[in-house]
Amino acid sequence: MFGERFRRLRKEKGEAQTAIAQVLGVTVTQISDMENGKTMTTLEKLTIICQHYHVSADYLLGLTDDPAPHGRKEP
Repeated sequence: MFGERFRRLRKEKGEAQTAIAQVLGVTVTQISDMENGKTMTTLEKLTIICQHYHVSADYLLGLTDDPAPHGRKEP
């Protein structure tokens, strides 16, 4: 679930894998592996992803279908 949602968010924002790799300080291969479900990420990087895309960790992890961070409603 994480990989699918991560990829969808990146594509919706029109970002290349290289752009988010720079944000996270990882390689493009690591981004590809995360999107394809081969690896996960650290809690620190999960936090950065959530802040970058303005979504909750619960959404990225598949615990909810509501992408809005807890306590915040998107306009």
